[in-house]
Amino acid sequence: MDFFKKENLHWSKIRLFIFIALLLFVQLCTTRFTYAATDDEKKEVTSYIEQIFQKRNKAILSGDLELIKSIYNTKTKYGTWAYEYEKRKMNYVNNWAQKQGIKFIDITPTVIIKTIKGGIDNFSIYLLCSTEYKYVYENQPEIQNTSTIGTYHILQLTSKDGSWIISKEWYKDPFGDSLNLDNIKADSIKSYILSQNGRDLSTIDKRRIKALEYANKYCGAASTAEFEYKYNKKYRDYNPEGGDCANFASQILFEGGKFRKNSAWNYDENGATRAWLNADGFKRYMEYSGRASVIAYGSYDKIYKASYKLLPGDFVAYEKNDDITHISVVTGADSRGYALVSCHNSDRNKVPWDLGWSNKSIKFWLVRVHY
Repeated sequence: MDFFKKENLHWSKIRLFIFIALLLFVQLCTTRFTYAATDDEKKEVTSYIEQIFQKRNKAILSGDLELIKSIYNTKTKYGTWAYEYEKRKMNYVNNWAQKQGIKFIDITPTVIIKTIKGGIDNFSIYLLCSTEYKYVYENQPEIQNTSTIGTYHILQLTSKDGSWIISKEWYKDPFGDSLNLDNIKADSIKSYILSQNGRDLSTIDKRRIKALEYANKYCGAASTAEFEYKYNKKYRDYNPEGGDCANFASQILFEGGKFRKNSAWNYDENGATRAWLNADGFKRYMEYSGRASVIAYGSYDKIYKASYKLLPGDFVAYEKNDDITHISVVTGADSRGYALVSCHNSDRNKVPWDLGWSNKSIKFWLVRVHY
């Protein structure tokens, strides 16, 4: 999400302070260790981390709260908080699936360890996880759909009974902006979604195809090992300063879609303009410059039918409390024609456009880009 508007600058600073404080906290937690983890210890810890992530995803599929609880140290405050959050997340994912008329059939994590510190009975780890979600529609069980979500984790493991459990964990959760579906009238929406057909996108403009290719390659932790789970190094990563979503959307349109830069919409060695970098600025620039136009605006139940008009290379702007805080670029459609999006912060690759954005305070701008 982007928070570069002047009136919201203090919130960006607060978020950055919290993140730095967490990093310092993890560092302090490891200062009592007198040696670096050995290769054997790293292999053992890495294996357990992979098992933990697999268990957690298995629990989401089965609704097994006890399985989730078993991987956290709930005797500590931070361990309890982490467990309670995962519990809420599991409920949200399952509620969204019910609204959508789908069933998640597999959730597969790929864990890439960046650093391990500690030894003996405590380790602090920084890692990224690229998680592949596979789902089918209730009335179309033969066709699998795949979305990928990338997350960056700071966690602390504690030894217990010959195994390891999580005593602390922090990560930017892609579902963190919306863990409530109470406002959605699920039955009518579900019936409509299940009645839709797949869409043929093979005839889209070549510039849209190139935009899609760029998005797939540089969606960070949501990409693939082929692209090393990285952003394009030509561009600065603005996540530590508030968000990188509009920066990525601008890259997609410039590098992939071949839109020309200008004085209002620009990135160079001196930095980026507001229209390039800020979510609200990006949306306003694209609309008022004539490079894009609004398909629909409003709450989910008002505009979800219009979302079937979105094409790869279009974008969705997400509004909270009268401020546009996030941009996702459309990169496909699933087997029922439901629009899929890709973005940074958190990293997503071909994910249903409303997944993680369902609170009643959220409004959506569906925007057609004129290639």
